[in-house]
Amino acid sequence: MSNLRPLPLIQRVFAALALLVLLAGCATTPPDSVLAVPAPAQKYAAIVVDARTGKQLFEVSSTAQRYPASLTKMMTLYLLFEALESGRVSKQTQIPVSDNAASQPPTKLRFRRGESIDVDSAIRAIVVKSANDVAVAVGEYLGGSEVQFAATMTSKARQLGMTSTIFRNASGLPDDGQMTTARDMAVLGMALRQRFPQQFHYFSESDFMFRGRLVRGHNDMLGRVRGVDGIKTGYIRASGFNIVTSYNADGRNLIVVVMGADSARQRNDHVEALIQRSLSPTADGAKTRLMFAEQ
Repeated sequence: MSNLRPLPLIQRVFAALALLVLLAGCATTPPDSVLAVPAPAQKYAAIVVDARTGKQLFEVSSTAQRYPASLTKMMTLYLLFEALESGRVSKQTQIPVSDNAASQPPTKLRFRRGESIDVDSAIRAIVVKSANDVAVAVGEYLGGSEVQFAATMTSKARQLGMTSTIFRNASGLPDDGQMTTARDMAVLGMALRQRFPQQFHYFSESDFMFRGRLVRGHNDMLGRVRGVDGIKTGYIRASGFNIVTSYNADGRNLIVVVMGADSARQRNDHVEALIQRSLSPTADGAKTRLMFAEQ
């Protein structure tokens, strides 16, 4: 197994004894197991990384080029968190929503001409709702234009060790030139937790209040598996259903990336299976045969 090189780790102790109950009824992974893959081979990619050590625990096509879809917004948020850290913005800073941003296709919050959104609400809108209008507004505000912001996103990706990622927009909406890999998304997932532990709580939120109404999210992994605390889902037709998931319990911290699933349900089932496999005492020595969905 290979090692990824995460940013310097910030030591945090997490305990979740309920995990023992969750796993008590689960059989350990046998030496030769079948792991059902919820996607055609040309779209599927996956990786599981021990985020504390950088050790790769599982991978299939993890360096193959894939469309990130709304996983792109993880980098948009990374740069917004940097702006918060530097003092360039505060959580109360108002971000104007341009006509261009407001015109983005759903999902979005739907702004009228001249409206704005504060940074704290913008973060929640991007994490929970995956709001394209808000992501573009953030990109325009921080970069001067979305094109320039995307160039900054790609430059930051290289700094983090994301060697195969090119960003073209802030939202993840379709662009043939916007590509990434499962490995690079794992690097970004680890970097977000390690660099911004004080902001990572946003990724565990499943809803938020905006202008008097409850906005619900669609990351169904939250609350499904004890220890899952984020991070981000994504979908466009070209990519299939993508997700980066953080698991943090009982002294274990995993980053799980699944790309190209046929449905959100199949994607989530696969993530759960990969978590259970990776927590098994026999995981390192297990042989895993992959069974792909029918084309």
